[in-house]
Amino acid sequence: MINVIRIKKATFYAYHGVLSEEQSVGGIFEADVDMYTDFQLAAEHDNLKETVDYDRVYKFIYKLALEKKYKLIETLALRIADGILLNFLNVMKVAVRVRKNSVPVGGYVDCVEVEVIKERHELQILEK
Repeated sequence: MINVIRIKKATFYAYHGVLSEEQSVGGIFEADVDMYTDFQLAAEHDNLKETVDYDRVYKFIYKLALEKKYKLIETLALRIADGILLNFLNVMKVAVRVRKNSVPVGGYVDCVEVEVIKERHELQILEK
């Protein structure tokens, strides 16, 4: 069985961007995470230890987003995906979307978003 646990619009104020102004002034970023897992036993037993603790996942995302300044949201999204697969062993596949809401482009856009989709077996290839 494959189930999905989603975190939507995890919002944080951080200092990511290519421009030095973005890294000094900062801005609002959002992340969505889809974690593919099997929580059938957790649901049957009503036991958090048998599923993905999304509070721990949120705290992991928040810490990762604030501990370092990245030039690219692509880098942040990939680090989140890798970190979830490394630290949350019940997750078989993850999709991470990171949005930047204050975008310095030559016109108005609501946001810019990147997405990383990664499966556990892809992570193991990188570790070898």
